[in-house]
Amino acid sequence: MTTAAFDLERIGEGLSFADALDDVAAALDAGRALVISAPPGTGKTTLVPPMLASRSPGRIVVTQPRRVAARAAARRLAQLDGTPLGTRVGFTVRGERAVNRQTRIEFVTAGVLLRRMLDDPGLDSTDAVILDEVHERALETDLLIGLLGEVRELRDDLTVVAMSATLDAERIAAVLGTDATPAPVVDHRVPAHPLTERWAPSPAPRLDERGVTRDFLDHVARTAASAADSLADPTADVLVFAPGAREVSEIARRLQPTGLDVRELHGQLPASAQDAVIRGRRADEARRIIISTSLAESSLTVPGVRIVVDSCLARHPQRDAARGMTGLVTAMASRAASVQRAGRATRQGPGTVIRCIDERAYAASPARPAPEIATSDLTDAALLLACWGAPAGAGLRLIDPLPADSLRDALETLRALGAIDDDGRATDDGRALARIPTDPRLARALRDGGSLVDPRLAAEVVALLSGDSRLPDADIGAAIVALRGRRGADVRRWSQDVERMLRFTTTGNSTDRASSVDAAGLIVALAFPERIARRVDRTADGATYLLASGTRAGVRGSLAHAEWLAVADVARASGRVAAGSGAVIRTAAAITEQQAELAAGHLLTDRVEASFADRRVVARRERRFGAIVRSSVPVRPSPEEGVDAVRRAIRADGLALFRWSDAADELRRRLALLHRELGDPWPDVSDAALLADLDAWLGPELNSLAKGTPAGKIDLTPALRRLLPWPAAAGFDDLAPERLQVPSGSRVRIAYPPADEPDARPVVAVKLQECFGWAETPRLAGGRVPVLFHLLSPAGRPLAVTDDLASFWSGPYAQVRAEMRGRYPKHPWPEDPWSAAPTRHTKARAARE
Repeated sequence: MTTAAFDLERIGEGLSFADALDDVAAALDAGRALVISAPPGTGKTTLVPPMLASRSPGRIVVTQPRRVAARAAARRLAQLDGTPLGTRVGFTVRGERAVNRQTRIEFVTAGVLLRRMLDDPGLDSTDAVILDEVHERALETDLLIGLLGEVRELRDDLTVVAMSATLDAERIAAVLGTDATPAPVVDHRVPAHPLTERWAPSPAPRLDERGVTRDFLDHVARTAASAADSLADPTADVLVFAPGAREVSEIARRLQPTGLDVRELHGQLPASAQDAVIRGRRADEARRIIISTSLAESSLTVPGVRIVVDSCLARHPQRDAARGMTGLVTAMASRAASVQRAGRATRQGPGTVIRCIDERAYAASPARPAPEIATSDLTDAALLLACWGAPAGAGLRLIDPLPADSLRDALETLRALGAIDDDGRATDDGRALARIPTDPRLARALRDGGSLVDPRLAAEVVALLSGDSRLPDADIGAAIVALRGRRGADVRRWSQDVERMLRFTTTGNSTDRASSVDAAGLIVALAFPERIARRVDRTADGATYLLASGTRAGVRGSLAHAEWLAVADVARASGRVAAGSGAVIRTAAAITEQQAELAAGHLLTDRVEASFADRRVVARRERRFGAIVRSSVPVRPSPEEGVDAVRRAIRADGLALFRWSDAADELRRRLALLHRELGDPWPDVSDAALLADLDAWLGPELNSLAKGTPAGKIDLTPALRRLLPWPAAAGFDDLAPERLQVPSGSRVRIAYPPADEPDARPVVAVKLQECFGWAETPRLAGGRVPVLFHLLSPAGRPLAVTDDLASFWSGPYAQVRAEMRGRYPKHPWPEDPWSAAPTRHTKARAARE
């Protein structure tokens, strides 16, 4: 590798961050970790990598959250260095690489570096890693911070720098540093050019059940056109922020008649189109209106922008735990993102931001976006961590912990794939899947599907689903046919991805394997068997499908004609919705029932199912595909089938389907108290415990129910008595008696607390006069639980609540006596309750006895 120094003076000409390089050097002289915070456009991405390269002979790797940003940053630095791209400065992104053995600075996406570390965990040829745009809190960047922390423990010569425009510097510094000493922070601030804020709220709603409304897109387009007309500077452009690629294209289409140079900027565009926008324009060329997704918030610099039109909407991942899905939703952009967007107008001079909402709505928006780690599907992340040797992130210093629910779902998926073992460690299969640059489920489908269909078709499907290609009407098969018949940069990128994926498919003679796109659904079904779906409703507006997982989702277009679908992407209905299903199928392929069985035979069941109608068991033989019922006929089950079906029905419906008699309910309460206070051998009688072990206590009753006995006629008292532990059961009535004898001679029933109220106490409600002279509060459960007394008036109304009778007679009783003796003069209210005879009668009757 060449060690020739970079000319920092020439590279940094006109960049304000050049003034901060001495501070960066001083911080790196003192340690190997650093946090840099500086606004967009100051030059940190351009200057810090060559500065580090001038201090060490090895390679400097710079991560970016997006491919277009990695390419643009590399191209810009190579241009300033005066060297061809791919020599001293290069880049590596998915499907594209421009580096050689002499490359000193390599820009990569975070995902590329993560997978590189699986093969080179020590990063032996790398001297420094710069994590750029950390404020975006991309999942892969967060994971890199944790992994690089472990590498630095083994390599004291590895430098790690985190950079961002709006960084929570102290928090990141604490993670990059040690428990005792956080990493130093270089905070570079420059006077901002003046920014004029204008508000242009839409008269129409921005969002409805279908997503972004057409009226709002019209409003954004009109606002952008008006902004362009207001610009006096012929070199100035307008930048419009929209939430997603669809909205970008819709706004661009509305602006085409203006005669302006309308450009789109989003991740689905070919690299050449993205690069053309970033390079800017000559002064003699037409003014541009650039419509962009969040891509241009901070990762990229779009030159010439003096007005920003902000829709104030953003698209971000959101996990739906109930449906077991993660999808993109459109919602209010955070104020932090809006500030980033506005800053693009003041890069080169005074600028203006026009926000398409009012000030009240802006103030109510979230302060900052949620980190991806909190909202994304963690399957790929969990596999990478398992391969790294940190199952579930154990031992890593992460900015935020992995959310428990999402992590649990991810680990279950990986176990089903055979990618991890019971301890969460990667298997050989798991390590092989992790090296395929796609989601682990698609990686598994690629490997297994190559033996069922033509390997190229398998690679085509996986490349399509792994990329950014837009699918007409969500139809995978139609998209592949279109890509096969087209030319262009986007098709070239997909074709390159296909060739790359082919290296991981099954080799050998494939002439007898299906190559038609009709088999594309089989690959999808192999990846996502729980998303195999059957049509359950058809309307003029589309169709509704039931997925094997139990979720209902809608779809429009040609796919609505298919009886069965293999669904690759389903999300909550923040976009287009069919038939009011509440979820939308975003990507799918038609599939036959036979293909579904081939892909997911483990989901097929054929058994007797029982349900309770009017509290009586009704049995049907059902053939199911997960939650999808393929056939259902009433049957008289065999005894074994009937009991098994009853068990499932009770566990599904719960114990509330029985009528609990007072005796059964009281027995359960008494047992619950002893289990809570004494533990074993007294049984757990919570709903969960009883449902988990029905045979241990409900065996004979299960047989009766299977034969048709109504649930309402089942007496649970003898069933619960089967749980009494022998020989300890002999002392049950002493430890938890049904009744308590009070001094008057009455035997009063003890009201035990419900089984699901662990903090409640057993209560005895008794007339106050029946307890005269009683000093020692009785205790249950071997003396562990004092009885709580509700002392009543002669009319049965509560006068006092106490579990300390001695204290009551010595204190509060005098006040009760003063208030009650006139109201109940026929009953005794002695001054000295200690010497009075306890009675449940009036004074006159007590005297006769």
